[in-house]
Amino acid sequence: MTDTQNGYAAAEAEDNGNAVFYRFAPFIQDFIYSHNWASLRGVQLAAAKTLFDTDHNLLITSSTASGKTEAAFFPILSDLWENPPQSVGALYIAPLKSLINDQFYRMEELLDEAGIPVTHWHGDVAASHKNKLLQNPEGILQITPESLESMLMNRSNDIVRLFSDLRYVVIDEIHILTGTDRGNQIICQLCRIGRLIGHHPRRIGLSATVGDLSVAVDWLSAGSGRDTDAPLPGGGRNRWRLGMEHFYIQNDNDDQTQDAMNHPEIPNPRAMLDAGYEYMYDCVKDKKCLIFSNSREETEYITATMRQIAEHRGEPDIFLIHHGNLSASIREEAETKMKDEESHVVTCATVTLELGIDIGRLERVVQSGAPHTVSSLLQRLGRSGRRGEPPEMMMVYREENPTPDTPLPQLIPWELVRGIAIVQLYLEDHFIEPPSIKKMPFSLLFQQTLSVLSASGELTPAALAQRVLSLPPFAYTAKEDYRQLLLSMIKGEFLEMTEEKTLIVGLKGEKLINNFRFYAVFKDQDVDYSVRCESDEIGTITSPPPVGDRFALAGHVWEVEELDLTRKLIYVKQVKGKMEIAWPGDYGEVNTKILEKMREVLCGDKEYPYLKPNAKQRLNVARHAARNAGLGEHSLISLGGMTWCLFPWLGTRSFRTLRKYIARHAKEFKITNLEFEGCYYMTFKMDDGVSDYALIRGLCAHIKNEGIDRLSLVGNSEMPVFEKYDPYIPGELLRRAYAEDRLRTDEIERRMPEMLREYQE
Repeated sequence: MTDTQNGYAAAEAEDNGNAVFYRFAPFIQDFIYSHNWASLRGVQLAAAKTLFDTDHNLLITSSTASGKTEAAFFPILSDLWENPPQSVGALYIAPLKSLINDQFYRMEELLDEAGIPVTHWHGDVAASHKNKLLQNPEGILQITPESLESMLMNRSNDIVRLFSDLRYVVIDEIHILTGTDRGNQIICQLCRIGRLIGHHPRRIGLSATVGDLSVAVDWLSAGSGRDTDAPLPGGGRNRWRLGMEHFYIQNDNDDQTQDAMNHPEIPNPRAMLDAGYEYMYDCVKDKKCLIFSNSREETEYITATMRQIAEHRGEPDIFLIHHGNLSASIREEAETKMKDEESHVVTCATVTLELGIDIGRLERVVQSGAPHTVSSLLQRLGRSGRRGEPPEMMMVYREENPTPDTPLPQLIPWELVRGIAIVQLYLEDHFIEPPSIKKMPFSLLFQQTLSVLSASGELTPAALAQRVLSLPPFAYTAKEDYRQLLLSMIKGEFLEMTEEKTLIVGLKGEKLINNFRFYAVFKDQDVDYSVRCESDEIGTITSPPPVGDRFALAGHVWEVEELDLTRKLIYVKQVKGKMEIAWPGDYGEVNTKILEKMREVLCGDKEYPYLKPNAKQRLNVARHAARNAGLGEHSLISLGGMTWCLFPWLGTRSFRTLRKYIARHAKEFKITNLEFEGCYYMTFKMDDGVSDYALIRGLCAHIKNEGIDRLSLVGNSEMPVFEKYDPYIPGELLRRAYAEDRLRTDEIERRMPEMLREYQE
């Protein structure tokens, strides 16, 4: 493009911006002037075009701090100001109370002179504040999915009065909602409201990290009867300041460590000697920062360690903490201090500060270890670098020092390699994980059945099925499966059949729905399962893994042997090895693309400029070990004797499926002692008479000829409980849901022939 053409393009963009600007309400124009905006951003122009000129839904995807909220609300507020609605005019739904609080105060500033009221509504909001809206429904309502569920159930007769002229629904952070039970709950709620008021309001989704635009568009528009526009975000090349450094954890037998242990005046001598934590501390010293980790446990430990280091050095304690198990007051204290432009505080956090709360300009983000997803990396990185500065992140890895007899798989720094792979996937391919869509969300189906029936009072089974199964998240649910669920709910006294053959909520159902925790489809944090090894009490976890899965607790790795869901007991046995300290749950899933990139990182020779000296050296050592073992040429490696190690390079779901498939057919493949580590590798013993080539060829032939029947991989006695209401679901349905939604075969069918070709080339 010539300079003249560039000038025309710039002039046209300026004309478009001016045209949009003058369509905004006067108070919005004043807001823009008072904040010295030189121009509207591309995302704001694109959003205005859809919201002003069409009746479509809108999906806004652009980077953190790019003005998405203003892009959605400037046109919405202009419409509400010019043509005041006769009820609540706009709903803003967010997954976190802190997001609602943050947006509420931002909206208050914007609407100070507009006369459009904004009401925020969640469990921490005073009843008097809510009553004002109930008495005079108008303006904007900001609400959590749980509070909206309560409203649908307990104020069903008020829904039409509250929302009769509802025009817009804004759903924030949809990347963590798409395809999940909580996100699907929102879709159910919007469809139920739409039926009651006789029309479906326009939906606007906001996110900085959408992995598959078409999937997100389909999810957002489900049941709305509207087209959805999803303008591609513009902008130039991303600039990051990124570093990675690696440290070995000191061994307790080191002379230096033992020396420090003899000094009781040091509150945690190991922390003082841990170079990784010392480095992390120096990274945030005298800066306003966030330190992210992947679990509540690690966040608590890092916070305590940072405070101990500060005390040991005689420096002020500037460390705060933020995660979902803390009280609202503690979380809000951290948020308030982070927003203070003059303060230099450091907050140690989990995913709760990963989302779009405006916490002002951060100088740096520190990540302990690697996030599990590209999406998480981008969200966390985007917390820093606001006000025109590039985002800045330091990723710090800590690892046990291998001993001379450490086997090959444990010589690989898997977390460091994963961190590099995640960064490279985005830099090279702009890859972000696509959402997984559940086809059998039985936990949500159970909850929505009780919710719909509670709001209706009494329905025939056919009418109940029609109302519930017509909700978009249950599009794949067979009528026979729903019938089985209803019969189970009647038998369990969650439902009751009247003499007139209609259904009402049963005694146990009443007990459930009369508890405020019913409105949430995610698990309650305070419902713990006790972990026992024989007669020893090990501790508690919040979510029971299925039989055969493993988790870390009390410094050891445990394998689940038996579940007693009624008494909330998990019986385990201790196994060798080590795992990341992480609460069992879905948030730890790793995409196959990441594993494939990890192989490329480990077996290649590309240099990464963001690696600091220790990390660079650690990767070189790992590459040397992988090269000597032939890991670049073959996926099945001998560890000596009868022991073999398979590196499938498959993500969590596909790895789980292949592991279960091999375990099921172990006898015919002459395999014993199958062990595994995350989704990185599995080890086993194989008869001397079977070669590695013969095993891979046999696996390929078996899969090609017979396929993989996912349901056959789930034992008849298994109760794969993951979601909140799964304990109330018939075992047969749970097993089918597990096979359908948590096992995956297509990537295995593609990967196995590649393994075979490794021996033929």
